[in-house]
Amino acid sequence: MGGFFGVTSKEDCVMDLFFGTDYHSHLGTRRGGMAVYGKDGFQRSIHNIENSPFRTKFERDVEELKGNSGIGSISDMEPQPLLIQSHLGSFAIVTVGKINNEEELIRYAYENNHIHFMEMSGGRINATELTASIITQKQSLVEGLLHAQEMIQGSMTILLLTPEGIYASRDRCGRTPVVIGRRENAFCVSFESFAYINLGYHDYSELGPGEIVLVTPEGIQSLSKPRAEMKICSFLWVYYGYPTSSYEGINVEEMRYRCGQILAQRDLGCKACDTGCSGNKAACSRQEPGGNPGGSSAIRPDIVAGVPDSGIAHAIGYANESGIPFARPFIKYTPTWPRSFMPQNQSQRNLIAKMKLIPVDALIRGKSLLLIDDSIVRGTQLRETTEFLYQSGAREVHIRPACPPLLFGCKYLNFSRSNSELDLITRRVIQEREGEKVSREVLDDYANPDSQNYLEMIEQIRKQLNFTSLKYHRLDDLIESIGISPCKLCTYCWSGRE
Repeated sequence: MGGFFGVTSKEDCVMDLFFGTDYHSHLGTRRGGMAVYGKDGFQRSIHNIENSPFRTKFERDVEELKGNSGIGSISDMEPQPLLIQSHLGSFAIVTVGKINNEEELIRYAYENNHIHFMEMSGGRINATELTASIITQKQSLVEGLLHAQEMIQGSMTILLLTPEGIYASRDRCGRTPVVIGRRENAFCVSFESFAYINLGYHDYSELGPGEIVLVTPEGIQSLSKPRAEMKICSFLWVYYGYPTSSYEGINVEEMRYRCGQILAQRDLGCKACDTGCSGNKAACSRQEPGGNPGGSSAIRPDIVAGVPDSGIAHAIGYANESGIPFARPFIKYTPTWPRSFMPQNQSQRNLIAKMKLIPVDALIRGKSLLLIDDSIVRGTQLRETTEFLYQSGAREVHIRPACPPLLFGCKYLNFSRSNSELDLITRRVIQEREGEKVSREVLDDYANPDSQNYLEMIEQIRKQLNFTSLKYHRLDDLIESIGISPCKLCTYCWSGRE
């Protein structure tokens, strides 16, 4: 994944660029960079941010960089921004996305007189430089950006810093957001809508799918109209998005409250029976003998908790709806773990995840706990967290992931470091049940929350990870939690449907 920020102003923009880019640090942990343009031309700085945060690495650069326009990037992949000199002039470029037809595009570049590539990332051609090579095949930057939208299979949102301003091109299906902020004598362009609020900017506009604009201190010039089709990533609301951000008018934190609310309704039986009683026994019109609301044998844990940090808002929504107290049975140690510095080595990552969380014995010992995490990918960390709670005296550990089972690797945004779909615990369980070759029809059945295969897969995962109970968020409930048209959402990682 990754994020970006750009600003163009009638005054020096470096401090705005510095803080605006830093506000995207939750989206990437490997490389950070800034490029500015001013009277001395282009200047650029890139640093490795795997072992210390963006702000620390770039404090000295802020004193040296000067310019009225700039773009910055936080990346989990290639170093950027890159500085490009071409027949279209000089520009800096940052990208967010994923290229699935890389080999085809490299051949295309060589066949069209692109002699060589300079940037290599992890032994591969830098995707941002490859994108620049596609853009420069055309006779103008706008034609080149449109060409990139057509040629790249996957997704690619692009910012170009030029002497005349910043070109912003949202990927053709709008899988990632691009928002414009405005204040007197300046405009900014950002992945996250909250990144400019404390800098004095206010919301101005949000680019549509495939839309291209030129941003200058004087205003926004539309260069290519939005496309009709939208497929914004649903996982932005579930996990990646910062709580204060909004996408397509839907706030992340509010969506997560709704998500937890619906999870609680499912547990209480009220979502299924649609009585609207919210688990209130006195109000429920469908009670079994024994008083279970909604005709459901609802669990009643002692506390509801969110796995820090992204599970917390989901847990608050669940607690508010169910009436079960919200608590924090473990606390994230923020003085030295302010965010997720995650090495590539999986065993080291598991150790870091464990070291960040400190138990609160009084809230665990003898208690029945319900935990909400944003998702289950491999299952390793959540299994270790569960064992850790049992060792700390927990009586029961119920798990409620805030999204459906992940069945397909993301083709669009590099949101996971997984190299194979068999890294997903769901696919390993399916392989154990079905063998190595599984048809698409069978996978569709496992994705159906009303099928027997789905129920048996969930039970097998529960046993493997040693949970007391396990219920995933349903896809239809997740879509309801977001609250925009299903046809505008990408749900590929859960449904396999584009």
